Amino acid sequence: MTEIPTSALAGVKVLDLSQFEAGPACTEVLAWLGAEVVKLENPNGGDQLRRTASDDGVTDSPFFILYNANKQSVTCNLKSPEGLQLAKDLASKADVVVENFGPGVIERLGLGYDEILKVNPSIIYAQLKGFAEGSPYDDFLAFDMIGQATGGIMSITGETDGKPIKPGPNLADTGTGMLLAIGILGALFQKQATGKGQRISVAMQDAMMHYARFGFSDLLVTGKAPGRAAEGFVTGGNAPMGVYPCAPGGPNDYVYIFVNRSNNRQWHRLLELIGRPDLVGDDRYDAAPQRFERKIEIEEMLVPWTSQRTKVQAMEEMGRAGIPVGAVFDLKELSEEPDFEERGVFQWIDHPVRGRMKLLGWPVKMSGNPVTLESAPLLGEHTETVLGDWLGLSPDAVKALRDKDAV
Repeated sequence: MTEIPTSALAGVKVLDLSQFEAGPACTEVLAWLGAEVVKLENPNGGDQLRRTASDDGVTDSPFFILYNANKQSVTCNLKSPEGLQLAKDLASKADVVVENFGPGVIERLGLGYDEILKVNPSIIYAQLKGFAEGSPYDDFLAFDMIGQATGGIMSITGETDGKPIKPGPNLADTGTGMLLAIGILGALFQKQATGKGQRISVAMQDAMMHYARFGFSDLLVTGKAPGRAAEGFVTGGNAPMGVYPCAPGGPNDYVYIFVNRSNNRQWHRLLELIGRPDLVGDDRYDAAPQRFERKIEIEEMLVPWTSQRTKVQAMEEMGRAGIPVGAVFDLKELSEEPDFEERGVFQWIDHPVRGRMKLLGWPVKMSGNPVTLESAPLLGEHTETVLGDWLGLSPDAVKALRDKDAV
């Protein structure tokens, strides 16, 4: 009797040659979907995020742990002949290879697409770079902030009269990783029908333009580069639209209020709620352009109301009244909100060194993918297990590789 897969990607083998954030964000999603993700790491320190972001310089950093849950770690010295061959042997058994080395590095190591294709003609070979192959900058190094700068994100972020600002989230790293994961899933589905693999690549710069399509829509209308709109839209003004102060006045005691521009229903609800029903139907405020011209007047109406309430109180009252609103929650408040733990957004893991930790898991809920959150691996924790399972190597054979500094 055939065993029914217990997860979405059960049976899929992923050889993870990535490091830092962008590539690991992609492969972590595949692991959360049930793929067997084997992270190949340098025996001398492994993924640089293990130590460079560590609070004590010795223990694996929380940054590393957050981006490498549910994976296995195998050490492999790619600069030794035996280690390079071992990597190729593992690639021959994989369904997917993912890498995000700097420009030209993977080819110099001898693990480029053409080399892997020789040992595994049906491989799905996925690459994430700062700039696309063929770009004038394809040999430039890049990190998250470089991708956001060159992909247009910073140009539309910040105060209207201020300098470009990098948004808080790592859009270029994790955001590009998500697009690569989607491409891999599509390639796996296609491979079921054709039996063929393919090469997939995505660049941070290109991905950021994808996330800036809202701004490009304004460019198509005006022919001009959209400016920065602070907490508003680059496609046009509206009021109320932005953050308003709340009690007791802490650094994140604000609520974001937005009234739809397409009709006046939400505006009228807001006026009723704040005690200004006399303005319902007033021509001075009954269209988005007029409200935007009177933005300061509207703020003067709203601030006394919001300032007398906490951000949660303001959100609850407005939300129940049918007005789009959101409290500005900080990350500590979110981590301590029981609802997220109850719904599995946050889950507890037991790290071998750091002990019990609460981590974010995969936010997409799937009835057919019951994969639980597991700790990120210690460096080389699964070397013997993976080499035995994937390649059939005995403990003595693995010991011989260790003696040659291959793993």
